[in-house]
Amino acid sequence: MNRRFVVLGVIAIGLLVLVANTLFVVEQREQAIVVQFGDPVRVINAPGAETGPGLHAKLPFLENVIKLDRRNLSLEADKEEIIAADQERLVVDAFVRYRISDPLQYYRTLRDDTTAADRIERLVNSSLRQILGSASSSDIISGHRGQLMAQTRIDVAKRAESSKLGIKVIDVRIKRADLPAANQEAVYRRMQTSRQQEAAQIRAVGEQQKREIIAGADKEVAITLAAATEEAQTTRGVGDAQRTKIFAQSYGKDPSFASFYRSMQAYEGAIGQGDTTMVLSPDSAFFRYFERGPQGR
Repeated sequence: MNRRFVVLGVIAIGLLVLVANTLFVVEQREQAIVVQFGDPVRVINAPGAETGPGLHAKLPFLENVIKLDRRNLSLEADKEEIIAADQERLVVDAFVRYRISDPLQYYRTLRDDTTAADRIERLVNSSLRQILGSASSSDIISGHRGQLMAQTRIDVAKRAESSKLGIKVIDVRIKRADLPAANQEAVYRRMQTSRQQEAAQIRAVGEQQKREIIAGADKEVAITLAAATEEAQTTRGVGDAQRTKIFAQSYGKDPSFASFYRSMQAYEGAIGQGDTTMVLSPDSAFFRYFERGPQGR
C-alpha cells in the first residue's frame, strides 16, 4: 500500500513538472519568444503575431520561453560631456523612451536587456555628441532645445533601424545640461562681465538720449520765450503809439487839462515813493496845483 502511494506520488510530481514545463501564460503587457536550442521558433502577442495573450503550450524540456515587455520602456543614459559649437563644455544627462517593435530581431541582435541597454545608450550618446556638438551652449540650455531634441530623436531612430535592434524610438529628452564644475566659475565671471558691459552701454545710450531731450527742450523754451518777447514788444509798441496818439489829441483839445494831467503824473512819480525826500521852495511852480486860490483850485 505504501509503495503504491509512493508510485502515485512520483507520477503526480512528474505530471506537475511536465505540465509546468509545457504550459505557460503570456500576459497582455508581455510578448514572448519560444526558442528551441537557442533558435527562435515562434512569437506570441507580438505586433502582427497570429497568437495573442493567454495560456499557451510548448515542448517540455526542448523549448524555452523568453518574455519581453510590450509596453513603452525608459532608459536613462549615463552623463555625457559634450563640446558645443562655441567650444563650451556641457555635461548632458539624457533619457530615451522606446518599445520593442520586433521581438525576433531584438532577440537575434541583443539577446537580453543588459546588452540592449548598453547598445541603446551608446546610440543615444553618439547622437547627442553629433547633434548637440553643432549647436551653441545657449541653444542647448534654453534657446532651441526642443528642435535639437527632435533632431536627436530622428537620428537615434535611424541608427536603431540601421543597426537592426528591433526597437522603435519614441522620444529622446535632456533631463539636465550643466557646466562642468571646473568651468562654472569662469563662465559666471564671463557672464557677469558681459552683463556689466551691456548695462554700461544701456546707461550711455540713456544718458545721450537724456542730453538730446534736454537740449531739445531748452531750444523749444528759448524759441518760445523769444517769440513771446517779440510779440510783447510789438504789442507794447503798438500800445505806446496809441497812447501817444491819444495824449496828442487830448493836449490839442484842452491844453490846461493836459498840463494838469502831466503834473499829476509828476507828483505820482516823485511823491509816490515813500522814502523820497524833496526840498523845494514854497512858491515853486511844481506845487501850483496844491494852492487854494480864490477860485478854489
